[in-house]
Amino acid sequence: MNFILHLVPADYYRSLAADRPYLPQAFAADGFIHCTQGADVLLRVANTFYQNVPGEFMVLIIDESKVAAPVRYEPPTGIGGSPNPTVLFPHIYGSLNREAIVGVITAQRRVDGAFVSFDRALAEWESS
Repeated sequence: MNFILHLVPADYYRSLAADRPYLPQAFAADGFIHCTQGADVLLRVANTFYQNVPGEFMVLIIDESKVAAPVRYEPPTGIGGSPNPTVLFPHIYGSLNREAIVGVITAQRRVDGAFVSFDRALAEWESS
């Protein structure tokens, strides 16, 4: 299975109806759902953009083969201020059908807000 990952504030995710397709808060502005491939890339993105955002976060584990909307791999719009075309990010162009979400894990953070590696949590999820 080809998994892609999406980081979401836990309070927002829990507030949504579980029987409805998922859309992040920024969908109207962005036009797609931001995702990553791999725990290392997710960690870099989380600490670059969300370290100073308080609260609990969750990681949606998405089976790309089950996503009904188009998924396009595209360069970032500018991590660290400049585009990096060597890393392509999966973007979901539409709402995310719930059956494509095959797992949800809680993101662990340090006291300073920094996210810690997602490797262990993903490994535990895969072995369950």
